[in-house]
Amino acid sequence: MTNYLFIKQNNNGDTMKIRLGYACLTKTLDKVTSSSSLSYTNYNKIENKEEKLHLTILSNLNDLEKIIDYNIANHIHFYRLSSKLIPLATHKDVHFDYIHPYQSYYERIGRKISENHMRVDFHPDQFCVLNSVKKEVVENSFRILEYHYQILTALNIEDKIIILHVGSNVFGKEKAIQRFIHNFQKLPSYLQECIVIENDDKVFNIMDCLKISHKIHIPVVLDVHHHKCNHDGINLLDHIEEIFQTWKKIHPKIHFSSPKNKTKKEMRSHHDYIDSDSFINFLRDIKNLSYDIDIMIEAKAKDEAVFKLIRELKYKTDFNFIDETTFLNEN
Repeated sequence: MTNYLFIKQNNNGDTMKIRLGYACLTKTLDKVTSSSSLSYTNYNKIENKEEKLHLTILSNLNDLEKIIDYNIANHIHFYRLSSKLIPLATHKDVHFDYIHPYQSYYERIGRKISENHMRVDFHPDQFCVLNSVKKEVVENSFRILEYHYQILTALNIEDKIIILHVGSNVFGKEKAIQRFIHNFQKLPSYLQECIVIENDDKVFNIMDCLKISHKIHIPVVLDVHHHKCNHDGINLLDHIEEIFQTWKKIHPKIHFSSPKNKTKKEMRSHHDYIDSDSFINFLRDIKNLSYDIDIMIEAKAKDEAVFKLIRELKYKTDFNFIDETTFLNEN
């Protein structure tokens, strides 16, 4: 199978190739989830707790394989793995081997991902705060990053990506940025090489992320919705190419979502679907850039939102679709 969809450098032409993806759960597959959980409280109450944990992990891995198969069948080349794949893996008081007993599952799933040139990554939840002022939170964040790295390694993912927000704003933005850089530099190099930062919707805008990127040489994910919520008067189009240039080994990634409501109260919440007109206007604004990009659709309707958007794009634009989720944004 020719890997014509996955080019690691900019294409140096007049065409921007775009792949659409979604995060974690599929709405199409009924009762399939790679995020079944087991709380620490319930874990301690169960008599056969190790067996219950084992069965939960098996369920998640089996369902992850179903999701990957679904993605392959529908030509979805871009997917965010669920951080909840292995329950309790990062809890400081629970110790178990979540890699070797399940190696055959990881190898089989990873082989499918690799053979079908699917891009996968992780985006840890709000408990991973690398710049926290609390020692225990930073230590837990280190464990969380190590866990994600081990899963990506077990899946044999070549380009390992773990996306973080800058995090806490305690003592002001500048000191918070300094703490992020300081703690980042404490990480082993193999973890440093995985980390990508994303602008958030309240504090750290795209220029803050670029500032960090230039100091420690890590890629920046542009979240378009977050920028609209937290832009500080920055003209995004003045910095798009600078953002894309932070990606050295793999082509750039963007997060795109639409607000639940345009009122101030609900502006930050994600809608079930994507405002296709807003999406089209954004692509028209950046089509002169010679980069292939992957766009993660962050909508509550997950894969259904992706395919609804695609139907609207085919009706409203002349984008040249290569397959179900890949198209050309041409000058």
